[in-house]
Amino acid sequence: MFATKDILSVWRKFDHFPMETLTKAWYFQKNSGIKQREVAQMKEHHEQYGITGNCFDLALWLLHEFEKEGIEAYPIGHDLGTPNAHVAIIAKNEEGHRYLCDLGDQWLNPVLVDADSEDYTDERLTGFFPAAEIQVQSAGDLFTVLYHRPNGKSSEQSFHLASIPIHEFWQAAEISQNTIKKRPLLECRVPYKHETAHWEFYDWESFLSTTEGLFNEPEAESIEQWCTRIHQKTGYDTKFLSEALNIYKKM
Repeated sequence: MFATKDILSVWRKFDHFPMETLTKAWYFQKNSGIKQREVAQMKEHHEQYGITGNCFDLALWLLHEFEKEGIEAYPIGHDLGTPNAHVAIIAKNEEGHRYLCDLGDQWLNPVLVDADSEDYTDERLTGFFPAAEIQVQSAGDLFTVLYHRPNGKSSEQSFHLASIPIHEFWQAAEISQNTIKKRPLLECRVPYKHETAHWEFYDWESFLSTTEGLFNEPEAESIEQWCTRIHQKTGYDTKFLSEALNIYKKM
């Protein structure tokens, strides 16, 4: 079920890339033109401030890196053009088997989604998603991921495997970058004991998801404290964090 070395070599470049909406709000205020950044601009911002972006930013950047390495890849998603849009990338190995590469949901590893591959299984798997076991149920061009969490709760997400035409993808990305929700969000993968856990900042609360359960953190008392906490988890520039969080605070 794990991806081949060529796909993983690209994927590993993004191991420390959070998914967040702070950059979206910050750039929305900075720029009066097109809101979806080109990959070159994302790289500049990452170099300057350590920042990454939302699921559209990460998917475009990942797609660019796959193409640069000669790996066939294309975007997929659901609910495009709505506030619930989510996108990811499908990468193909040399045999043409497809792997889901989802940085937006902070997966640990790409996962095989072709049921006709001899390596495919619909059994529970570990090592793909932080603080959860997953199952992949694939049928033709539709697949569903089931997430099984330590507290016994489960959830699911479905995708169509058909490629989204790149112009439609950019249109959906622009809609997303112009849709600013009032609740700030940042998710990242962090080391915890002998695993990689999932840390989340959402609506002025933060918590850590692990295989041992969910740990809520004390509320920060100020923007400055939130900047320090998020910086410690991500390395993001504190001046950037202050600007972005103050934008949300004024909403």
